Amino acid sequence: MASSPCCGGNFDAGLEIKTRSVEQTLIPLVSQITTLINHKDKPKKSDRTQHAIQRVGQAVSAAVGRFVAVVAIAAENEEMKEEMGVACFEARRAGDAIAQLTDVGTAVAPPIDGRTTVFSDRTGMVKAARMLLSSVTKVLVLADRIVIKQIIASRNKVLITLEQLERVNTFQEFVQIFSQFGNEMVEFAHLTGDRQNDLKDEKKKARMAAARAVLEKCTMMLLTASKTCLRHPDCESARINKDAVFHRMRFALEQVIEIITDARPTGEAKVLPTSIYSGIQDFKSRVESLREGLYSLPPQALSAQLEAVVERTEDFTDSAYTSHEHREGILHLCRLTRQDTDQLIVAWVEAQTVHAKEVSEEMELAILKTCQTVYQLHRELHKVALGRATDLLKLYTEHLPLRALKASGGEGNLDAVAEYARTLSEQKEQLVEACRLLCHVSGSEPLEITCIHAEETFQIIGPQIISAAQTLALHPSSKIAKENLDVFCEAWESQLCDMAVLIKEINEVLEGRRGDKKTYLSLPRPGKHSANLKTMKAVKLDSEEQSTITKLGLELRRLTSDVDTEVEKWKDEEHDIIQQGQSLSSRAYSMFLFTRGEGLLKTTTELFHQAEVLSEGGLQLCSSLHTFSNQLVGEEKMVVLSEMEKLVALCQQLQLGARVSAQGKTATFQKVELSIKNTRSILTAVIGLLPLCHRLIRKLNSERSSLVSPHGWKELQASMPVQGDVPVLNGKNNNGFGVKSLEQHMVNLTFLESK
Repeated sequence: MASSPCCGGNFDAGLEIKTRSVEQTLIPLVSQITTLINHKDKPKKSDRTQHAIQRVGQAVSAAVGRFVAVVAIAAENEEMKEEMGVACFEARRAGDAIAQLTDVGTAVAPPIDGRTTVFSDRTGMVKAARMLLSSVTKVLVLADRIVIKQIIASRNKVLITLEQLERVNTFQEFVQIFSQFGNEMVEFAHLTGDRQNDLKDEKKKARMAAARAVLEKCTMMLLTASKTCLRHPDCESARINKDAVFHRMRFALEQVIEIITDARPTGEAKVLPTSIYSGIQDFKSRVESLREGLYSLPPQALSAQLEAVVERTEDFTDSAYTSHEHREGILHLCRLTRQDTDQLIVAWVEAQTVHAKEVSEEMELAILKTCQTVYQLHRELHKVALGRATDLLKLYTEHLPLRALKASGGEGNLDAVAEYARTLSEQKEQLVEACRLLCHVSGSEPLEITCIHAEETFQIIGPQIISAAQTLALHPSSKIAKENLDVFCEAWESQLCDMAVLIKEINEVLEGRRGDKKTYLSLPRPGKHSANLKTMKAVKLDSEEQSTITKLGLELRRLTSDVDTEVEKWKDEEHDIIQQGQSLSSRAYSMFLFTRGEGLLKTTTELFHQAEVLSEGGLQLCSSLHTFSNQLVGEEKMVVLSEMEKLVALCQQLQLGARVSAQGKTATFQKVELSIKNTRSILTAVIGLLPLCHRLIRKLNSERSSLVSPHGWKELQASMPVQGDVPVLNGKNNNGFGVKSLEQHMVNLTFLESK
């Protein structure tokens, strides 16, 4: 159980609290109780002190009284109802005891009527405090167990329906069961999304995100792969395609349950390998610890640890895609690190020989040099891994093998399908290797997990695309087979986009710019004692609407990636135009996440507000463009002003559309669709403006730098009547698997309306 409150809030000593909602509920209570117990024990208590303590005691009691109302969540869990009731009763009784002990009435001095208070019975207060913390923690843990039971029950429903889907033989039966499956997956998405956000362990959170990403993509694949099998029951490639989806989906469902129950991973689960980054961090920690423990381990252990790191660099040096220059650079740094480590060991042995009590100056220098060299090795590996991954993304942006597979499959050309399948397989192997290298330099265990997920996704989806293309080639007139191939190709493209985001996150970790801005939701709150979706007002989109939103969301993501690509070309990252362009991209990306049921935008009202904010940001960019145009003359100025006017019109259009009132499903959907389309148009305009402004700014800077004579200065004055520097800003701008893919042709994208 929790430690004594006297210990200053270290209540997690004897109990593992796994979620932030439980922890954050306990922290204020521990703080208040600590205040009561740690009051200064003076012989004479002032009236002010006594009444302050009384108010704290009453606040604790009242808070506990309100809190235990959460017992209502046990109504749906009969097996835990009695246990929850007992825990709540104990918490209420302990709260009342604390209120009684802090009730000093109107007395100014300690009571002399024989009544026991906090001043006369400190032991009683400590006992009551421990009982309160114990019972409240028990209530919280029980509530947490109820959430876990809800997720398990939801998973079980999904598995049962999944088995039914696998056995269906007719389209009519499939449509009926898949509709039920869609609703069950929506419920599972919400429950697991809240749980993912609430987890304290970042590795578990990353594993949960990976499993739920699999479920997101596989749900749409399951729909089209099953339909293809029903249409072409004798097609072997269609059956292989469908079986792979069902298998992967079941595995992901089991992974979710393993994470929330702390069960051991199943046999197929990939063990997280030790990355080079982790090895280097451990090595550096061991080296630096020599300052504190000269005799803590044998010198040979340090060399062995370094060799383990060097051995892992073979993933880089043995790769056929690593350039000769980079390979030589890595090998050179490995040799330097060995040399520096050997020198450190020599200094270390000498210190032990003379029985030194502290690190010598020579050894301190050896420690610093070794840490610096191994850091340089990590930087070189990081550069190689990110460079390789970035080059691949640029190379495969056009998705040529996917287009070729679609075309040759539609023509029924099996030989061409086989040829392009080999090309795609080569791309897959290159991307898999790139993900493996990224894992080595990711900089954190959660990102390592994300890299492994990306590697597995490319490894699995590649063959699935090929089997879907083979099915289409065997049945070139089949619309369902074509649709199935499209879905798998979209999953591949989506994973490439995810990889671009992953590269950016890894870079941010290296530069120390990544922060945690998550919210924590899963513990049942007063008034929301169940994750039952019946309490939510939802709009279910039909097949056409679902398809529209899915495509628009994907277009938004691609455009934000294009903006990021243009941004990377700017050397002056502080320029106001680039800052505002980045801000627009960031806000558009959050709208894309909304189409997946993810991110901070939870309701359509929040989406429309974000659209308004984005339009205001676009108008600010227009203002900066107008200021910038004052530095231009002639045709260049007219081009910038013309593009700026188009952007102004688009921003005003988005703003007006977001402010129009919408009632009912159809109007709400149309408003969402219009907002995303207008945002898409704004980003398209920004993508055209950024390279134009970049070119003109470089030209201006070049002209300014060439003004080395009075003659040159006079020429510039004549050509530019208005002078001024480009404004500079000092500051830098900036749940779960999406419901979007549950039924592209039948069921569920959920928009939660504001209450």
